[in-house]
Amino acid sequence: MNSFTAPAKVLMQRFAFLALLLLSVGLVILGKVDSVLIERGRAVVIDAMAPVLELAARPLLTAKDGIAAVDSWFNLYEENRALHEENERLRAWASTARRLAIENATYRELLHVRPEPQVRFVTARIIAEGGGPFVRTVVVDAGTNAGVEAGQVGISGTGVVGRVLAAGEESSRLLLLTDLNSRVPVALEGAQARGVLEGDNSALPRLSYLAAGIKVHPGDRVVTSGIGGMFPPGLPVGAVETVANGVVRVRPWVRFDKLDFIKIVEYKGEPGPIPDPAPPSGAPLPALNTPGAAEARPAELAPPPAPPPIVTSTPKPTLLAPADDR
Repeated sequence: MNSFTAPAKVLMQRFAFLALLLLSVGLVILGKVDSVLIERGRAVVIDAMAPVLELAARPLLTAKDGIAAVDSWFNLYEENRALHEENERLRAWASTARRLAIENATYRELLHVRPEPQVRFVTARIIAEGGGPFVRTVVVDAGTNAGVEAGQVGISGTGVVGRVLAAGEESSRLLLLTDLNSRVPVALEGAQARGVLEGDNSALPRLSYLAAGIKVHPGDRVVTSGIGGMFPPGLPVGAVETVANGVVRVRPWVRFDKLDFIKIVEYKGEPGPIPDPAPPSGAPLPALNTPGAAEARPAELAPPPAPPPIVTSTPKPTLLAPADDR
């Protein structure tokens, strides 16, 4: 009996190993394929697993909230004193802000400035993290039923978190700011210098595509530029951490290891106009449409002279006799 079962066990073990190996390779391939069908299937799986993940995370979240409550009791006095001082400063700023808001509204009315698009948001809680050596994503408990759509931006109380990568009915997956595939149009606050914040799976994303001659210093604030219409302009992103060998690194304001709640912003802006390409270095600028500009144009661009008029004799018209009515 044992002589028959031993080869069967060996065969089953080999078959199981081969099947698991093929399954692993298939899952790796499916994870690399970026198609609509795969994203829909992934969204369905996330929707199905969302209640389980939320239930599994509930004890950890409860313990985390309890520890935070105990810690807050110890820091309550110092925090209360700091809040009183901040409240006094904010009162002074509030009066200034009201005055500037009235001036801004007056100028906008005089200049007929188009109003900014309305911004709405949905608050969601993180129920799972997709952190790994190559992925920086989180799963939240809000989906299309709550108005969340792919491409919307996620923010916290301190700054930009990322954008929605895929949305199911009851859950969504967000691509964090530090992920390798993250690209966010940003600007240096106050300098009007635009660039792109590129994630590279490190804690300090890289600021690229800055115009030549822009001086960047550590501590410069970085905000969203609004180019492309996906991110609202002016959202805080981070501050310049290091500038070395032409590489600018930015430290995000968000502490990704302490994220709990995220606001999904429903923003529908319009893509900005694409500027005309600048002329190459050393090329002459086009002539302006001003008096005297025609004389300044090159000879090859000037219109050819009009030919002299040709004078010909005009023949006298011949009068025809009316026909007899018969």
